[in-house]
Amino acid sequence: MKPSRIVYFIREAFRSLARNRLLSIATISTVAISILILGIAVLMTINAGSFMNRLESDVQIVAFLDKSLSSSELSEIQEEIESLEGVKSVRFVSQDEALKKLQKSYGTDYDLKDTIGKNPLPNTLDIKARDPHKVPTIARQVDKTYGVYKVNYGQGVVERLFNVTRWVRVISLGFIVLLAAGAVFLIATTIRLAIFSRRKEIYLMKLIGATNWFIRWPFFIEGIILAGLGGLLAIALLAAGYGSLINRMGTLVFITLVTDSALLLNIYLGLLGTAVILGILGTFISLNRFLDV
Repeated sequence: MKPSRIVYFIREAFRSLARNRLLSIATISTVAISILILGIAVLMTINAGSFMNRLESDVQIVAFLDKSLSSSELSEIQEEIESLEGVKSVRFVSQDEALKKLQKSYGTDYDLKDTIGKNPLPNTLDIKARDPHKVPTIARQVDKTYGVYKVNYGQGVVERLFNVTRWVRVISLGFIVLLAAGAVFLIATTIRLAIFSRRKEIYLMKLIGATNWFIRWPFFIEGIILAGLGGLLAIALLAAGYGSLINRMGTLVFITLVTDSALLLNIYLGLLGTAVILGILGTFISLNRFLDV
């Protein structure tokens, strides 16, 4: 493409923006609202995914060991379990350590050691899997290990948790896809109004022999500019709102929001790119109706 044509297309796009200020503002507002809603959905999905990942990563296996085992046998059992495929870490918890943990849950007002006398708690192994979804499989292998008389990993509850997290991810992805489709429709409808006001101009250009792509380029540039401005406005509002939410919820230890600056920057850049793509797509869909007549 010749540089002179590129300059012409850009000049025509800016002329159109200047002539149709109200429609340009309406398009920018529509894009901003669409991207803002989409951005909120993406942030909600990422935070929900992060929360689900934390829940899954907290799943661990507790292996209860026979009291009759010697120190060397305990070490051998720990090494054997550590060698199992998919095991990330194995931590030995002695009877005394288990009693101290239990004492902490009761506080200082109640002395468990004096009450129960001899420590009835067994030695245990806290086992973490590399992949939380492999916990049931590893638990069955651990249960067959010599010296282990019982295995607990929250049977039943864990399987339901994994099922819920899977459906949350699927539903979240479907929700984002629906919002993106809705954004395309809104943007295409708004841009179509702007193009409709210039339908006579498009018709005259076709009469004098202008190709479809010659007609399209100024509209595409206009769509990119409008969508880019709308995307930047949405990102500014989203970043300000999310930053304020992080500051307000910083003291709530039970709710942890995603604060990774690199991840958030990628999300915002992705939303800006999405806005531009939606603008191009909306322009293309809207133009076809007038270029095909």
